Amino acid sequence: MEYMRIKKPIFHPNLTNDPLHRMFDEVEAISVQGYDEQRRVIYWNKGSESLYGYSKEEALGKRLEELIIPKPIWENIIAAHSNWVNNNVPIPASEITLHNKKGEDINVFSSHVMFINQDNHKQMYCVDIDLSDVRYAQAQAIFKEKMLEAVFEASPDLFFLMTEEGRIIDYRANNTKSLYMSPHQFTGKLMVDILPEQVANKFQMHFDKVLKQVGETCFEYELAMPFGIVYFEARLSHLPEHNQILGIVRDITEQHKSSEIIRQHAYFDTLTLLPNRFLALDRLSQMLNEAERNEECAAVFFIDLDDFKKVNDSLGHEIGDKLLIAAANRLNQSIRKEDTVGRLGGDEFIILIRDINSDSDASVIADTLLNIFREPLSIDGRELILTLSIGIAMYPQNGTNTSELLRNSDIAMYQAKALGRNAYSFFTKEMNVSMMRRFEIEEQMHGALERNEFEIYYQPLLDVNKKQIIGAEALLRWHNAALGHITPDEFIPIAEHTGLIVAIGRYVIKQSLSFLTHWQNVTQQKYVMAVNLSPSQFRDKELFNFIKNTLTDENIPAHSLELEITEGVLMTGQSYVDDTLLQFDQLGVKLSMDDFGTGYSSLSYLRQYAFDVLKIDRSFINGITLNDEDRNLVKAAIAMAHSLGLVVVAEGVEMHQQLLILEELGCDFVQGYYFSKPIPAAQFITFSQEYKLTE
Repeated sequence: MEYMRIKKPIFHPNLTNDPLHRMFDEVEAISVQGYDEQRRVIYWNKGSESLYGYSKEEALGKRLEELIIPKPIWENIIAAHSNWVNNNVPIPASEITLHNKKGEDINVFSSHVMFINQDNHKQMYCVDIDLSDVRYAQAQAIFKEKMLEAVFEASPDLFFLMTEEGRIIDYRANNTKSLYMSPHQFTGKLMVDILPEQVANKFQMHFDKVLKQVGETCFEYELAMPFGIVYFEARLSHLPEHNQILGIVRDITEQHKSSEIIRQHAYFDTLTLLPNRFLALDRLSQMLNEAERNEECAAVFFIDLDDFKKVNDSLGHEIGDKLLIAAANRLNQSIRKEDTVGRLGGDEFIILIRDINSDSDASVIADTLLNIFREPLSIDGRELILTLSIGIAMYPQNGTNTSELLRNSDIAMYQAKALGRNAYSFFTKEMNVSMMRRFEIEEQMHGALERNEFEIYYQPLLDVNKKQIIGAEALLRWHNAALGHITPDEFIPIAEHTGLIVAIGRYVIKQSLSFLTHWQNVTQQKYVMAVNLSPSQFRDKELFNFIKNTLTDENIPAHSLELEITEGVLMTGQSYVDDTLLQFDQLGVKLSMDDFGTGYSSLSYLRQYAFDVLKIDRSFINGITLNDEDRNLVKAAIAMAHSLGLVVVAEGVEMHQQLLILEELGCDFVQGYYFSKPIPAAQFITFSQEYKLTE
């Protein structure tokens, strides 16, 4: 059949609309409605009855918003209609969700036209196309001419009618910006002759395909337009009765960008652009399948940036982020193309090494990684040095699946940390036992407070000269039904790592001060309570207020509380630590430097902060009866503390001879197993009463 060019219908505003109505009465596949200036229905074709469920009789005379407009958009629709009627501002064609008679959503592409009838009244006609019907009609390419015209007018797509060999004989384009070239340049030419070779090949392949099959074929392509790269989706349908091919081309650039963004977020880390945890583990799974198939070895490197948190805390997260990006780039540049660097989260990275021959090869790679980070990273004019802790798990000897290798490389990384950082460690079975213990403790620690598994023990603090108890140190103990007694040396670092130390620390403060009140009421004596504070507790913004309020609640004067601070707290150099210590000092709480002599900068901290008490570490007290060096060090520490106006507490006194020496050296207070080990609250009160009587 000879192709007939499709032309737009021309309507003259001073003619009656009856011919228009008669034309649309014949069209059942699209919805056409007419409205007067008050938005009352004056026309409702069969397509509208089918789409919206209202008969012509039900619809005529009803207002637009009473039939198919959802209430939330009534106001906008009424305003848009009035604006067109009164101000000649057309309503743009768009996709919109309307309602049918049952209240169900109907998604349509709606376009509008305004006419003036013979009575000089304005009438608006809406052409609504059910989008699913449009796609079906496009696929079958059997539109009637009037329906095709409505679709062409309402659709933002490009339409090309071509011969079976792909020669363009007609087109429709409401948006000519989407055309690759001007119509006079492509009309009458083969599609494959006007497009770039790669795109042309796609079209030719799908021309051949659509001529051999029933239905449509769909594909995507991209073109370099004057304003940038544009992505298109092309659908080709064969019209065998006309020996023609209908091509419908849609600009999907925005959808493509959205899909790329979604894909990027789903598979790649947004900061470093490395594969994220999900994609890295997927590649690990693929690598293991390939290694098994080819009977090869592989390696998983679990990498943690040493002390990265200090960078965030001291220089800010913006510098921290830039440092992560620089570290990621350096890691990425150190591996082969076939290997993978991924970011697991925070400052943790993973490297997947394919086809590796031996542990020695893995050692070479690890040494290379450590060496490339010896050079400083330049961030905003700063020269920053990062070191790595690397854990290595080998396939198949350290695991044969993703979870085993990831877990074991993580365990090995913690071993590298224990070795002093800036090191690497291979996984061993012995590590697994240690880490399993750690995981068990961490698991049981969650909920331990709620299960009342923690208990405060107290160790007496004695005045050397008066030979009487003047206070106690609160020490936390934990007994778990599954694990039994867990030592503080085991669970405190884990509590620090998980952040649970904040809640646990509050429990210790609350319980110990409550006990102090009870103890003083029972004995009618005034005592001091010493409580340890960890570095993580200082990151609790409410720490000061919590302690202040607890002192008030228990009616305890601030000078009866002694907060023991280790050098680890002070080494962070954080302003919030300084500010909090200053607040405690101004409140009157005593500050004690704990474990004096075990650090590197203790003397400078004594000068920098307002300490009241100096606690000499037990390691020095152990030696005062054995060698002159320790005795002289303790003597010097006591003299120095007294010169600074500090009182001195000696920890770990276990023998009477040690007590005599400390008394001779002028030590103020002592504590240790010679007097009592830490004991529960009730037992401690009895002990303190009896000790006072017998001493």
